Amino acid sequence: MDAYRVSQELPRVPTVGATIQLLKPITWFPPMWAYACGVVSAGAFTAERWWFVIGGILLAGPLLCGTSQAVNDWFDRHVDAINEPDRVIPSGRMPGRWGLYVAIIASALSMVVAALLGAAVFWAALIGLALAWAYSAPPFRLKQNGWFGNAAVGFSYESLPWFTAAAAALGGLPPAEIIAVALLYGVGAHGIMTLNDFKSVEGDTQHGLASLPVQLGVSNAARFACLVMGGSQAAVIALLLIWQHFWAAGVVGLVLAIQIGCMVHMLKSPKERAVWYSAIGVGLYVSGMMATAISLRTLTVA
Repeated sequence: MDAYRVSQELPRVPTVGATIQLLKPITWFPPMWAYACGVVSAGAFTAERWWFVIGGILLAGPLLCGTSQAVNDWFDRHVDAINEPDRVIPSGRMPGRWGLYVAIIASALSMVVAALLGAAVFWAALIGLALAWAYSAPPFRLKQNGWFGNAAVGFSYESLPWFTAAAAALGGLPPAEIIAVALLYGVGAHGIMTLNDFKSVEGDTQHGLASLPVQLGVSNAARFACLVMGGSQAAVIALLLIWQHFWAAGVVGLVLAIQIGCMVHMLKSPKERAVWYSAIGVGLYVSGMMATAISLRTLTVA
């Protein structure tokens, strides 16, 4: 009788609110910001191209990133039932196979919008979409290994949107300087993703997902994450100094110094403080990205 009542209370189709929860708007910011950095670094934005900027940001965030979240939650529904049973799929608010259907619909819509924004955006979006599915779905399921999975996410969330925006704005291959910093910030995002895995160590262990906290242990994984995040930004600072972009190097150096202070605090209790660090450190990280992008725009304007 209780099971019957529960089945009667659960929806047969997802509500708008449940669908938005599945797409996780809070995760859209990194690729949207990286896309904006790409546009700024290209130095080629004009008032007539506002539709390109708006469309590209929507593609990078709600569409492609939202798709990746839906795909991930669908194929992780058994792990989430252990780690986070209140999530929209294991809780039953996204009934039946609707989690998969939303992922497929969002994928198709992403490619339509990407096609409208031009060939460069379409092919970049196709690569990003392929990585989104390969990250979570069999047979690849890159997330089973933290080395590969985090690299795919870092590239998709930071490097690819930045490169795509710059290439489309310029109508061709961006300068080597733009490509270099886009790749470096993507590498740094590997560390951000490692910290994100701390909340699911128990479920990952039970289901055989070799995240870096599972492989290396929480303390060592936290040290590695800090090294990757800090090292990538230090490399950006070095390049900015070589290119004589001194003010940008100073800004990135300042935000890195603040991050290092936060890292020292986080490393004392990494599992408990990883979320705290992400709330502060990621904001500083992306602030340095925009400072770098503003500095690089002088390359193309010149």
